[in-house]
Amino acid sequence: MSRDTLFGDLPEAEAVAREWPGSPRLREPVRDQVELRAVDLKALLPAEHPARVIWAYVQRLDLRGLEETVRARAHGPGQAPVSPRLQLALWLFATSQGVGSARALARLCESHDAYRWLCGGVSVNYHSLSEFRTAHPQLLEQLLVEHVASLSVAGVIELDEVVQDGVRVRASAGASSFRRSKKLHKELKKAKRLVEHLRQENDDDPDASNRRIRAAEDRAAREREARVAAALEQLAAIEAHRARRGRENRNNRKKGSKRSEPRASTTDPQARVMKMADGGFRPAYNCQVASVAEGQIAIAVDVTNVGSDRGLMRPMQERLAGLYGHAKRYLVDGGFNKNEDIEWAASQGIKVYGPPANSKHETDPYAPRPEDGSGMAAWRRRMKSPHGKRVYKRRAPGECINARFRNWGLRQFTVRGREKVLTVLRWFALANNVLAGHRLLAPAA
Repeated sequence: MSRDTLFGDLPEAEAVAREWPGSPRLREPVRDQVELRAVDLKALLPAEHPARVIWAYVQRLDLRGLEETVRARAHGPGQAPVSPRLQLALWLFATSQGVGSARALARLCESHDAYRWLCGGVSVNYHSLSEFRTAHPQLLEQLLVEHVASLSVAGVIELDEVVQDGVRVRASAGASSFRRSKKLHKELKKAKRLVEHLRQENDDDPDASNRRIRAAEDRAAREREARVAAALEQLAAIEAHRARRGRENRNNRKKGSKRSEPRASTTDPQARVMKMADGGFRPAYNCQVASVAEGQIAIAVDVTNVGSDRGLMRPMQERLAGLYGHAKRYLVDGGFNKNEDIEWAASQGIKVYGPPANSKHETDPYAPRPEDGSGMAAWRRRMKSPHGKRVYKRRAPGECINARFRNWGLRQFTVRGREKVLTVLRWFALANNVLAGHRLLAPAA
């Protein structure tokens, strides 16, 4: 039977649009309801997550020196503070993730799975995190040296060949904060008057509700006075440095030109205006990193407010000699070359590999000079040879550490003063070594 005649006698159905009474029925958010969730902190992160790597490293450290300073004891009064081991792990991981703010780190400990896994239910506040970051510079230096020594003993790195490179990082100071001597003396008098005025107000006004506010204002005024006084002290150091270079400056200065008066910052007195990588001039610090190119492990760091790398090779070599012994080969770029440093390195059995600068007289930079000593003569012959040029090319991987630090947010410091800046740089070096060392020690797949 055909399909056309089976139900052909049935009437056609008509489509009817039916109107339903009432308001539209929609799914709206209800945020006041209580939800119960089962969260397994151990399962939040994969096995090779960097947070797990850093925690495994921190667990093996002997931090009894920090733990003994805790006043809260078992069966005694007082609130238990956050473990130093946890704070160390949090800052190492935060540094590797480009987090340099204590407030941002405290927020991440509440919302980010990796930081929540590290905390393990322990609440942290930004005050304690901020204080811990710069409170233990000697501990960070010790941990850095011990970690490098352990990698050397394990045979994954060799300290015979060292690379030194510098990177200029913006300071926590604006260009407008630099003042000359006359202006600084005025600012110092103004700060002293403000401190005396606030102290007199605190003595005359017994209102207890405003004590905290007045105490904060008084503290800020005293800190301002201290920074201005420190800036005046730095002016003396700048003048002494200019006096040593006075003869050279007079020869290079145009006839009739007047030397500019030195200036210092009232925000960070130890910062100096330097020429940056983009060609601009800004307040900055010159961060020096010594590393082993094979494996990209930082073995020592230092911070200076000298804008040029020239003359910074010998201080780092002496520092490395005290920590690990003299290196056999020392690779630097042309900005570090200084005749006295190369001569001293040769006397210590260190072979320096760095390209000579081209002369403005278009003379052969590899040709021996009458004033060259035995170390300089050997250095020119070494850099002219194909072998010396091949060795020098091995310094390129060492610059990857600086690039990694940049990617981690080392573009401007949020702390002030050389000591605190150096401490922050040690955080970067230690975090780099922990993660890079784990990759070196991991068995090949």
